[in-house]
Amino acid sequence: MTKDLTRNEKLVLEMVRANPFISQEELSELMGLPMASITSSISELIKKDYVLGKAFVLNETSPIICIGGANVDRKFYAKEEITNETSNPVKSSTSVGGVARNIAENLGRLGEEVLLLSARGNDSEWDMIYELSSPFMNLEHVAQFEHSSTGSYTAVLDKNGDLTVALADMDIYENITPELLIKNSNLLRKAKCIVVDLNCPGETIDFLSGFTSKYHIPLVVIPVSGPKMNRLPKNLNALTWLIVNRDETETYMDMKINDEHDWKEAVKKWLELGVKNVIITNGSKGVMAGFENGEIRYYPAIKTPTVVDVTGAGDSFCSGVVYSWLQKKDLDYIIKSGLVNAHKTIMSKYTVRQELSQQQFKLDMEEFQNETVY
Repeated sequence: MTKDLTRNEKLVLEMVRANPFISQEELSELMGLPMASITSSISELIKKDYVLGKAFVLNETSPIICIGGANVDRKFYAKEEITNETSNPVKSSTSVGGVARNIAENLGRLGEEVLLLSARGNDSEWDMIYELSSPFMNLEHVAQFEHSSTGSYTAVLDKNGDLTVALADMDIYENITPELLIKNSNLLRKAKCIVVDLNCPGETIDFLSGFTSKYHIPLVVIPVSGPKMNRLPKNLNALTWLIVNRDETETYMDMKINDEHDWKEAVKKWLELGVKNVIITNGSKGVMAGFENGEIRYYPAIKTPTVVDVTGAGDSFCSGVVYSWLQKKDLDYIIKSGLVNAHKTIMSKYTVRQELSQQQFKLDMEEFQNETVY
């Protein structure tokens, strides 16, 4: 009897019975669903005592583990020029965000199996995050802290869609400690890649540097702001990728990037400090990337005719880079993946564009390579 099953569970059951050796990746592609939805359906089928074939094992794949912020984002869009010390007319919206969560959703929409490790309160903000995020990632291991509020981020954007000021309530992420990660070390050891943002305390980043080096797991570090650059580990040799913007680099290096020469020199400095691959983004001026093989290359940004909202562009860039790197694409393709995903996100009102999928991303990249992207 299958009347107690959801539509997705029934489809998974039919496909697995037809081919007991099918993989979760194949199910995801055939059904057009994120890996998190496939994993959830399999888990429910097992709980309901359905036989799925001895070769089909839950959690057989190694997930991408994203560690860091999962917030409620509130955005206020100015209708006119912003005037200080007075009331400004705005339109407002509420959505879910957080650097680690945004990257996790991007990667989940691209068909990757993703697990989020974060900290949350017991409140309606978390309920909203859970409802909108769970189709794309595993949230079972997000730690709850009773007397803390779920993280929030409030952004004020000018009439052109550019960020004017942002207010971040991120204290809860101080609870993402090495002790919390040690409790989840069995999960971490299975990761095919760990992506961490600098909402986490410095000692947590240090712990991950040692852990990923010991178990030969790629580590991607995403800073969130200039003031948090002091959370980078003293030894940067564990960093497989560092994706950082100009302001964050200037803060860390105590230097100014005034021209292309300075920009390239900053990339060289990151490489000399031990980072294997580094990208310094610079808004509409594009990105400068340095690679493990010693090459440094400049990539211009894609011209965007209509900027709807820049929020989430950096996270979508990081996601495109990580996704294509894990797909073992060449270096040019990897960087261009980030640029294309950011370009498409800027033209969307969503922090993570809703049309993103593995198939859509392939089409986006084909458009770009054929010089028809818009």
